[in-house]
Amino acid sequence: MTSSGPALSSLPLHHHHHPYYLHIFFCTFYQHHLWPRLLLSLCLWTGGQVVQVSASHQHFHPHSIKIPGDITLGGLFPIHARGPHGVNCGELKKEKGIHRMEAMLYALDQINSDPELLPNITLGARILDTCSRDTYALEQSLTFVQALIQKDTSDIRCSNGEPPIIRKPERVVGVIGASASSVSIMVANILRLFEIPQVSYASTAPELSDNNRYDYFSRVVPPDSYQAQAMLDIVKALGWNYVSTLASEGNYGESGVDAFMQISREAGGVCIAQSVKIPREPTAGEFDKIIKRLMETSNARGVIIFANEDDIKRVLEAAKRANLTGHFLFVGSDSWGAKSSPVTELEDVAEGAVTILPKRASIDGFDQYFMTRSLENNRRNIWFAEFWEDDFRCKLTRPGIKLDPDKKKCTGDERIGRDSLYEQEGKVQFVIDAVYAMAHALHNMHQDLCPGSSGVCNNMDPVEGQVLLNYIRTVNFNGSAGTSVLFNENGDAPGRYDIFQFQMTNHSHPGYHVIGQWTNNLRLNLEEMQWSGGDRSVPESICSFPCKPGERKKMVKGVPCCWHCELCDGYQYQLDEFNCETCPSDMRPVPNRTACRPTPIIKLEWNSPWALVPASLAMLGILATSAVVITFIRFNDTPIVRASGRELSYVLLTGIFLIYLITFLMIAEPGVVVCAFRRLLLGLGMAITYSAMLTKTNRIYRIFEQGKRSVTPPKFISPTSQLVITFILISVQVLGVFVWFGVVPPHTIIDYDELRPPNPDLARGILKCDMSDLSIICCLSYSIVLMVTCTVYAVKSRGVPETFNEAKPIGFTMYTTCIVWLAFVPIFFGTAQSTEKMFIQTATLTVSMSLSASVSLGMLYMPKVYVIIFHPEQNVQKRKRSFKAARLSQKSTSDKQNGETKIEPDRTQ
Repeated sequence: MTSSGPALSSLPLHHHHHPYYLHIFFCTFYQHHLWPRLLLSLCLWTGGQVVQVSASHQHFHPHSIKIPGDITLGGLFPIHARGPHGVNCGELKKEKGIHRMEAMLYALDQINSDPELLPNITLGARILDTCSRDTYALEQSLTFVQALIQKDTSDIRCSNGEPPIIRKPERVVGVIGASASSVSIMVANILRLFEIPQVSYASTAPELSDNNRYDYFSRVVPPDSYQAQAMLDIVKALGWNYVSTLASEGNYGESGVDAFMQISREAGGVCIAQSVKIPREPTAGEFDKIIKRLMETSNARGVIIFANEDDIKRVLEAAKRANLTGHFLFVGSDSWGAKSSPVTELEDVAEGAVTILPKRASIDGFDQYFMTRSLENNRRNIWFAEFWEDDFRCKLTRPGIKLDPDKKKCTGDERIGRDSLYEQEGKVQFVIDAVYAMAHALHNMHQDLCPGSSGVCNNMDPVEGQVLLNYIRTVNFNGSAGTSVLFNENGDAPGRYDIFQFQMTNHSHPGYHVIGQWTNNLRLNLEEMQWSGGDRSVPESICSFPCKPGERKKMVKGVPCCWHCELCDGYQYQLDEFNCETCPSDMRPVPNRTACRPTPIIKLEWNSPWALVPASLAMLGILATSAVVITFIRFNDTPIVRASGRELSYVLLTGIFLIYLITFLMIAEPGVVVCAFRRLLLGLGMAITYSAMLTKTNRIYRIFEQGKRSVTPPKFISPTSQLVITFILISVQVLGVFVWFGVVPPHTIIDYDELRPPNPDLARGILKCDMSDLSIICCLSYSIVLMVTCTVYAVKSRGVPETFNEAKPIGFTMYTTCIVWLAFVPIFFGTAQSTEKMFIQTATLTVSMSLSASVSLGMLYMPKVYVIIFHPEQNVQKRKRSFKAARLSQKSTSDKQNGETKIEPDRTQ
């Protein structure tokens, strides 16, 4: 045949659906995917070389199965494995190839013999081998679109001038397949251009759910996005939140892991520790490196694995070599499923692995069909002889081929299942369902377009792909396993999975055991699960262990499942999962720091050593003071009592008594009345005491100073004047206290800051009066001024004769008192940071006051009482001493100091 080479624009396309630039699509878009020879033959053909079309056609399907019928379906099956480099096809795949392909033939037989489904219409088929390679499958699938391109043969003539006789290829209305997702994606791209619906029985890649790119693609298996959701639900049900992912390079593995990661991000609660990819052609030691990398995050024991059987097996082998048996907890996709090949001789490493498979059932009718296949009754399967030799490990004799002496000769009497192992391949059910889905769609379409017609009518000749697709998407029937077959708007089947676990112990036969199901939600029997060594408790795969009560989570940046636990220290309690909060000032945290509790309130107790010692001293002082007062009252008219200045003595003794009394007020439980008396009496007793002493020393000083200048006595030295001066001095203290009452009324407070040590268990609130350290010092400051002034006068009066009045005893009293109070100041303020500040300061203050009172009492009055009680003979009247005599005495003393000795006059007290 020859051709004049018509112009490309003269090549009409079938039904004007496809523009003339279709050849550009083939010659440009697919040049990265098709083999060069395919590209060449296709481009020559679109250029009008009919002879090349024939050659291309012969190249596309030299080995295919043709089943005649009124309506033809295409079929794509991985009859052979991927060949080595440079070779398209490798060894025969018995289960995934032959079993699945025979399932389509079985389904066609069943449909064609069913009087209810497509009556008087026979379904035929054109079945091709994809050799598990996407580019090769694309070459093969061009067979399905040939009939859709109408060739112009008007100027083609044979050598004898006759028009050529060109066999019209059969028209394929729909395609069953393919198996691998990568193959389905490649084929779907060309089938959609020619509007040929496609129903896959095994492709689960999530991207095939994209109805914009793969609008003519449907599948009877759920997509991996459902599988990924099921696996995520399993991970959550096991309480894991930190897992790694492992994927074989390629569409299936990478898409599955991507779907899992996306769903886990959207759902939250699960973090990905490592996401490792297994190369297509792994180098030596690659799997050992993968295990080493997974161990970088050893807490992530759970491993989500989307990988092929060979990769799964090699991962398990590497884990065993690394002595990590039982460490990794695998959750495998349907590529692992319930297959024995990946775990053979690696059962201890795989123990506990949870795997998932689309819910399926073994089809008994197919078993009966397939086990009765023989070389005689199955000639339509052009690959059956090769399967026969592989299955029975024998060799068929062929003309011109020498028999291998190592293999026995096939007799033809062998029987499947009797002379060889047979187990139905897992996807057989889905192949049958895919064929039936196409048949039901055609049946519904025939009923609508050809009502009353017994065969294919004009409305279905040809079958419009878009119309058929609409019918496919609306089918709903009970499939071969008894479950409904239907599609959603993206052409996906509903997700129905069985969940298995590989178990070794506590079973009569080790292997995969069903532990749950997933149908849009998970039903998992945790009590039926067991792990490495038969352990029933679920192992942990978490990044960080839960924080203890009272600890907050400090999150690791970028990894929401990882955190550090920090104790809520000091006075903090755990507000929520991530925050600590300081307890209110009147509260402290409970022992586990999850809440706050009231701080105990304490006060100075009478039985405390800090109270007992001051109270004992004060009680002794009160008794001694009372004894002195009683003695003075009893001997009120005796010379010693009168000579000491009775009026000021009683005032001074009252002040001493009040000083002792304040100790009990400082120890008593604080209240408004107690606080008021504390304010009043704290400085009043000392003010009374030192006002009287100051008046006395001032009187003596003025007498002797005046005596130096004249014989006239100074003013205001009478007892009445002394009392007036004393009460004026006392009134200053009283007035100040009452001003204080007016400005700040007395009240109690609870001080939570004073006893707030680092350990909150020791924290206490102290009930006390509203008297700060400063207010106490202010309250005593006036008395201290009086004390210092009195001391100054005592120093100035040191030259007074020993036996004259009380100048020297008062001087010694003031010196000692100043020493006591000088010691008091550093003790009082030096304990301000002590945890027992209030007790120490109260004890220091009361003891200091009692000591100063005791010094005054002891030095001024005890000698007098001693003389009155034990030496009454000395308590007699002596000659009264005049102011003049005092002056002469002072002069005599002065002369004595100058070396002159003179007789001193009589002194009186």
